[in-house]
Amino acid sequence: MTSSVRVLGIDPGLTRCGIGIVDVRADRSASLVHVGVARSDPAEPIEVRLAAIAAGIRAAVEAHAPEVVAVERVFAQHNRQTVMGTAQASGIALLVAGERGLPAATHTPSEVKAAITGYGSADKRQVQTMVARVLRLDALPTPADAADALAIALCHAWRRPLGPVGGGAALTPAQRAWAQAERRARS
Repeated sequence: MTSSVRVLGIDPGLTRCGIGIVDVRADRSASLVHVGVARSDPAEPIEVRLAAIAAGIRAAVEAHAPEVVAVERVFAQHNRQTVMGTAQASGIALLVAGERGLPAATHTPSEVKAAITGYGSADKRQVQTMVARVLRLDALPTPADAADALAIALCHAWRRPLGPVGGGAALTPAQRAWAQAERRARS
């Protein structure tokens, strides 16, 4: 019997919040469970917008029963309004995880890019391409928020122990690069 974990990845945003759910097996192979975007209308008051994002995340949790939630960590941006909306949506995602008793973690954009592509400064197209390849999708996941949510979920699953991996032979080149970077950071 193959052990697996179901991970909900969240790319927080106030207008578009990416939601991606994947099943990742002990050999690090993955399959798509759900991908989508929770949207809110910029013309609505902030409390209505946050409620819409929460409702979208709750619906995904209820429909697909993830075991863990991974959220992109908010990082400094020049646009203060954008970073505030992102931080608020991130808080909503973590709140929903807490309400459901799900463990949650955050990952920086560069951590996610390095885990998926092997390069922490990869562009959106490179991330979409690798997510499509890993999940064996016929097309690139869109919009970019949804692809990023899948990448966050994969990053989290690949960073946590899922069982024996067989001496690293089952790791992808991006996973090996990530493991090497982690070892160097600990030294």
